[in-house]
Amino acid sequence: MVRELERKSQSAEFPVTAPAANPVFFRTYSRRNDLGMRESWDKVCERTINGLVELGKLTFQEAELLTRMERSIKALPSGRWLWVGGTDWIKKPTNFSGGYNCTSTNLEDWKAFGLMMDLAMMGCGTGAILEPKYINKLPPIRNHLNIILQGEIGATPIERRREQTEVQIEANKVTIHVGDSRQGWVKSYQTLLELSTDVRFTHEVTVIVDLSDVRKAGETLKGFGGVANPVKLPGLYQRCASILNKAIGRQLNSVECCLLIDEAAVTIVAGNIRRSAGIRQGASDDALFADAKMNLWQQDAEGNWRIDPERDALRMANHSRVFHYKPTKEECIDAVRKQYYSGEGAIQWAGEAVARANCDLLSTRELKTDFLKAYEQGQAKQWLQEHHPNIDDNELEHRLGRFGLNPCGEIIGSNFFCNLAEVHLNLLDPDNYREQEEAFTAGALSVAALLHHNFLEPRYQYSRELDPIVGVSFTGLFDFCVHAFGVDWLRWWEQGRPETPQGLIFKAKEQEYLTRWKNIAHKAVWEYCDKHGLKRPNRCTTVQPSGTKSLLTGASPGWHPPKAQRFIRRITCRKNDPVALACLDYGYSVVPSQSDKDENGNLLDNPFDSRCTEWLVEIPVAVSWADLPGADEIEISKFNALAQTDFYMQVQKHYVTHNTSATIELRENEIEILGTRIYEAIRDDEGYISAALLARFDDLQTFPRLPFEPISKQKYEQLTQEVERRRNTDDFYSALRKYDFGEMSEAGPSGCDSDKCMMPEQSPN
Repeated sequence: MVRELERKSQSAEFPVTAPAANPVFFRTYSRRNDLGMRESWDKVCERTINGLVELGKLTFQEAELLTRMERSIKALPSGRWLWVGGTDWIKKPTNFSGGYNCTSTNLEDWKAFGLMMDLAMMGCGTGAILEPKYINKLPPIRNHLNIILQGEIGATPIERRREQTEVQIEANKVTIHVGDSRQGWVKSYQTLLELSTDVRFTHEVTVIVDLSDVRKAGETLKGFGGVANPVKLPGLYQRCASILNKAIGRQLNSVECCLLIDEAAVTIVAGNIRRSAGIRQGASDDALFADAKMNLWQQDAEGNWRIDPERDALRMANHSRVFHYKPTKEECIDAVRKQYYSGEGAIQWAGEAVARANCDLLSTRELKTDFLKAYEQGQAKQWLQEHHPNIDDNELEHRLGRFGLNPCGEIIGSNFFCNLAEVHLNLLDPDNYREQEEAFTAGALSVAALLHHNFLEPRYQYSRELDPIVGVSFTGLFDFCVHAFGVDWLRWWEQGRPETPQGLIFKAKEQEYLTRWKNIAHKAVWEYCDKHGLKRPNRCTTVQPSGTKSLLTGASPGWHPPKAQRFIRRITCRKNDPVALACLDYGYSVVPSQSDKDENGNLLDNPFDSRCTEWLVEIPVAVSWADLPGADEIEISKFNALAQTDFYMQVQKHYVTHNTSATIELRENEIEILGTRIYEAIRDDEGYISAALLARFDDLQTFPRLPFEPISKQKYEQLTQEVERRRNTDDFYSALRKYDFGEMSEAGPSGCDSDKCMMPEQSPN
C-alpha cells in the first residue's frame, strides 16, 4: 500500500533548521539492507508505515494520512518503531516488546529481573518499582555462590553453538552453558539469581559458567540489528554473585536490587556510545535507597577522584522517591536541594499518578479531589471498594499500583508497555487547524495500532487487557508558541511569565491549543479502538523528552525552551565511524569526546590522536525563529525556574493525561523558591506528579564539550561559513556511502530519548 501512496506523497528533505538531522538519522534510525547499505529516509518511511498498516489493519485513507505526516516529518512513530517497525523481527511474539520505548515492572520475583534484562537488550527503557510490598516477596538469600568461568568467548564454531542456555545440576555443582542469543543471556542471568535461593542445595554452590558458545564481539546480530559486544558478560556473573553472597540469611534490600538490575544494564551497553535508560522507584521512607548514590565519588589523599567500584553500576539509572502522602514544604525544599547538588532524589507524588491512571472512575473534579483526600489518608482502597464494589481484588491491586514510571517519567501505569508517537509542532502552521488535526490524528493512529499486540508474559498481558495505554506526544512547543504569539511572548517569559493582562491572554491561548490537541488525540484513539473492538485507553497524551528525534526537524525538545537562539550541537560517534567521516566531507568539524584524555587526565585536542576513541561532531545550529526582529535581545538562559515550572504545568494540566517529562533548570538561589512551588502544586492538587531538576551554571566552561554550547550570532555565522568552505558535497547520503562498510555497533535509538541522558554527571564536590 505504501508504494502506491509514494506516487501521491512527495518526500520531504530534512528542514534547513535541522543541520544535525542527517548525522542523527543515519547514526540512529537507518538500518542496513541485505546488501549492507543503510536505508534512506524514504525507505525507513516505507518500512515503518507498512508495518503499522499491517499490524493495525489500517484503511487506505488512514495509511495515506500516516504517509503524508511521516514523510513530511510532522508526525512520527516512536524511535523504537523507526528502528524495528516493519521488520520480520518485530512480527515474532517473543520480540513484541522491542517495539516499545516505555516499560515499568514491579520487582517482586526473580523473573522480573530477567524480564528487565530482556527488555533492556531490545532497547526498551526500563522502570522498576522497589517498594517493600514488592521486593519483600523475594525469598531470602540462602546459598553462597562460587563462580568459575569456563570456555573462551567465540570458541565454539558457529554451526555448533547453543542458541539457548542449558543448565546442568549435580549435587552442589551447577554448570550454566550460556546460549548465543538474547534469551540465552537472560536465562543465564536469571538462573544465577534463582540459584541463590534454591532450597535443593545443602552447601555452598559451585557455579561453572561456560561462555564458549557466545559469539565474539563484532559479529552481526541478525534480525534486531547492530553487532554483539560481550566484553562485560563474563564479569556479570561474578559481580552478581558478590552482591547476592553479602545478603545470605536475609532478603535483598532496595539498593542491592538496584545493583543487580544495573549490573545487567552495564553488560548490555558495554562498548556502546549510548547510556542505558532506567528509573528506579523507592519508598519515600527508605533511607538506604534515598542515599544510595551519596559519596559515589571518593577523593584520595592526593586529591584524585574515583568512583566507588562496588556502586559504580548505580549510575545506569535515575532514582526517584515515591510519596504516598503529600510531602511537607521542608521535604520538598530538601529534595530540590539534594537534586541541585547530586542530580538525584526527585519526589514523585503517587496520589496524582494513581488518580490520573483511574480517570475512568474519577470522571469529575469533585470525585478526583475526594479520592486524593482518601489516598493521602491511606484509605484509597476503601474508597474504591465503596464507590465501585464490583471491582475484584486483582483489578483493585492493579489500579492502586499505577504509579510506575518509565525512565523519563512521562508514562504512568503498572507492569506496562506504552508506545509513543510524536508531533513536530515546529513544522506546523499555528493558524492551520486542519494540519494540526491531521498531525495529531496520525500520531494517534500510529500508537493505537500497537494495541493489537498480545504479550507472552502474563503480567504484561493482564495489564494490557485491563489498562491499555498509549502516548501521543509532541515536540517543539516552544518554537510553535514563538511563531504563534511573536517576540512579545518571549519578553513575557523573560519577565517570569507574570499574570498581567497580556500574560493571562497568552496563557488562555496556550490552553486553547493544548486542550484542542488533547481532544483530537483522544478522539482518534478511541474511534480507532471502537472500530477494532479494542478496549479504550483512559489516558492517551503525554510529552516525552525527545532529545534525538527533535534533531530531525530542529525542534526545541518537548515543551522545553532551547538552550539559546544559536548554539553548537555536538553529536557523539565512534572514531572513524562512516557517519562521522561523512560529516567531515559535509563540512562539519570533529573533536575528541569528553572520555578521551591523555596520561595526565587532560582532554585530547586532536581527533586523529591514536588515544582517541570517540568523536564529537560539531554542528552550528540556529532555531527557526532566531532572526525574528527582537528575538536576539532575549536571554533564554535567564529564564527562571518558576517560569519554566509555570509553562510545564500548563502542559501538565491542559494536554497531558499521563505525566509530562520535564527537566527544570535552576540556580542555587532558586532552591527554596522552587521547593515551595512544588509543595504548593502538590498541596493544592494542581496535577503535579514528578519532574527532574538540573543545576544551571552561568559559567559555560563548568563542563567542557557539552552537547549544547550557546554561541553569538556572529560566532554562528562564522562557523556556518567555515562549514560551507569545507564542504565537499551537498549530498550527505552519497558521502556516507563512500565510507559505509561493515556493521553498525548500535541497535537503534535509546529507550530514553532524552537530552538529560547526554548531560554529564555532576562533578564531585
